[in-house]
Amino acid sequence: MIESNVAIFSSPESKLSIETVPIPSLKHQEILVKIEYTTLCRSDLYTYTGLRKEKSPTILGHEIVGRIAAFGPEALSVDLSNNPLQLGDRITWAIFASNPDSAYSKRGMPQKSDDLFKYGHEQITPTSHLHGGLSDYIILRKNTPIIKINEQVPLAVAALINCAVATVAGAMRIAGDINHKNILICGTGMLGIVACAMAKSMGAAVINTIDTQLSRLEKAKLFGAENICCISNESTDLISAFKNQTGKELSVDVVFDITGSSLVMKQSLDALTIGGTAVWIGATFPQKKTPVDAEKMVRKILSIKGLHNYNDQDLLAAVDFIETNYNKYPFEELVYQGFDLHSINEAFQLAVNSNHFRIGVKGK
Repeated sequence: MIESNVAIFSSPESKLSIETVPIPSLKHQEILVKIEYTTLCRSDLYTYTGLRKEKSPTILGHEIVGRIAAFGPEALSVDLSNNPLQLGDRITWAIFASNPDSAYSKRGMPQKSDDLFKYGHEQITPTSHLHGGLSDYIILRKNTPIIKINEQVPLAVAALINCAVATVAGAMRIAGDINHKNILICGTGMLGIVACAMAKSMGAAVINTIDTQLSRLEKAKLFGAENICCISNESTDLISAFKNQTGKELSVDVVFDITGSSLVMKQSLDALTIGGTAVWIGATFPQKKTPVDAEKMVRKILSIKGLHNYNDQDLLAAVDFIETNYNKYPFEELVYQGFDLHSINEAFQLAVNSNHFRIGVKGK
């Protein structure tokens, strides 16, 4: 009988327990994947520290890359790009599985379907296990979008695709055409850094960034950021701070907010020119209400769009972006490496107490 080591999360800031569980027989259209690499996403840390409440016990981790180890009955034989799938293929997959015929799926939002199953977020039950990245193996459920990826992409970079990169790809999609547009990216953590590189690759005219950490802003320059503004705290007047530090007026066509800060979201609206668009993707945790000046929204013809997770096409765009640009930008430098499943508690402690963009956990 094949077994899998798993790291089980039970409650905030308690140690994850390493257990060994049997791998069950695969059900209809399931695929068994041997996990090669998992990166600890910010939402994993929010759950670990209690800022987010998730069903428990669970297996955290959803930024994952792995290889096909076994096919269940009538499992997918081709990926989203119609490439054949075979044993040993390195793949990435969506963080969700959902019914493609559901109403939300047909509207381009499969990540919000009623039957949604989310990897790294589900409760362990007697009939449902092996659904998170902090494990030796994971079972991909029916209706999980899967894409085979280039073997040349470094593991630590490939792991980022199905959360950070795909989410940013979704944000770019709903922002509309950003070619020759002035962009403001609020927050230069992992998603903000990816957004800089992706906006640059899509022809953005000028990429401006704001953050409270100068070291992250300096790193953003390596990924396409031109003007950077370091604010002392989230309540700093963004417009004034930007002009004082860069000598330029902050006037942009599109704002991407990744901070999730109500104050930053409110203030960044003031940076939008007439007809501008704000895309909010960072507010995924409980926070204060965000006040909006309705008259300004109307008179300047502004739009606010929110996005949580992404759809199949965004995942395809994310794979294409990384396969095209993994050598152009130093993505691998953003992942602190050196941990495995058996040192997962040390990995979480470092992730919570350090300023690393991502902590990587290598499979065995």
